[in-house]
Amino acid sequence: MNRDVRNRRRLGTVIAAAGLSALLCTVTATPAQADTPTSWESRALGLSSAQRTTQGEGVKVAVLDSGVEKDHPALAGKVTTGPDFLKDGLQPGDPRWGGHGTAMASDVLKVAPKAGILSVRVIDDKKEHDAGDWKTGPSPVAQGITYAVDHGADVISMSLGGDSFGSSFNEEETKALAHAAYKGVTVVASAGNDGDVFNDSSYPAGYPGVIAVAAVKQGGSRAEFSTVRTYNTVAAPGVGIVSAKNTGGYEPVNGTSPAAALTSGVVALMLGKDHKLKPSQVRAILTKTAAHPPGGYSPLVGHGVINAAAAVRAVSKPPADPAASVGYKGKPYLASRTGAQPTQHPPMDTALLTIGLSVGGVGLLMVVGAVIVSRTGRRT
Repeated sequence: MNRDVRNRRRLGTVIAAAGLSALLCTVTATPAQADTPTSWESRALGLSSAQRTTQGEGVKVAVLDSGVEKDHPALAGKVTTGPDFLKDGLQPGDPRWGGHGTAMASDVLKVAPKAGILSVRVIDDKKEHDAGDWKTGPSPVAQGITYAVDHGADVISMSLGGDSFGSSFNEEETKALAHAAYKGVTVVASAGNDGDVFNDSSYPAGYPGVIAVAAVKQGGSRAEFSTVRTYNTVAAPGVGIVSAKNTGGYEPVNGTSPAAALTSGVVALMLGKDHKLKPSQVRAILTKTAAHPPGGYSPLVGHGVINAAAAVRAVSKPPADPAASVGYKGKPYLASRTGAQPTQHPPMDTALLTIGLSVGGVGLLMVVGAVIVSRTGRRT
């Protein structure tokens, strides 16, 4: 063949290949929707490996929060909006509506991009993500849990609970969580952001059966604000996590809140691979495959930083469900009745306590006021 002809054909082949390569690059560079940018958490959790196996398809994650702006590019087509149990008059579009919830939903989808989000509003962005302990009437959190369970949620993600003074134990919420456990719904909650002040307990993280998530910074050590409690189950990245804003765009977020949302996404990946996993199996896999601290467990980070890739692999051979009921076969024992109820306590002389509280009250309020002012706007 003539050298000039061969050269022209080679040139044509090179040009065609270059054109095809450019086309492929253009297609892959233009996603169907704008995903929330990842930061260091992707590498820390082993997401790239886990997502090659599962992306949470067919899994519904209920985000109980301050509302989710469903039209944000990172969330478009992924969000179903449920009721507003807070009923404070705020509506979508208000800058104070859905700030925290939108961020948390985007973090769930960052991990499990093919999962669906069920948004249920139970807290207000203005109230430090408190669950509303001082309000009368039914608990919005309890109502939200029940609604999520009854409307097909596979995972419930709650990045909420009080800072300084924490949210308190609530019987309605324990009943709702029992309903979730009975229906086989895994519940994840943030451990709390009070570790550098009063380190108070935080609910719903403190309830039995809830996967409580502490926060770590780059390198895997506990974030200074992360609450230290023996109910902590596992830990996840919680510093500088780029998340969606309800007003558009993205911003870095600090707190146990994004740590819990990322963990909920990992649970969605696991259920995407095996939808029959029970909450006890999910918990066992997460704790077994985590990067354990010295001794295997620590109140600082629980069983350690979760590993999405290892957790997804472990789903192939899940542990037996230990939560099944077993009949008692021993001898019957009857307890003698004392007439006292389990929740009753003997009378208490409150005179001295009242005097002490009166004297110390002013000083305590001054300290608390200074702490709250110093904490304003630091993390979510």
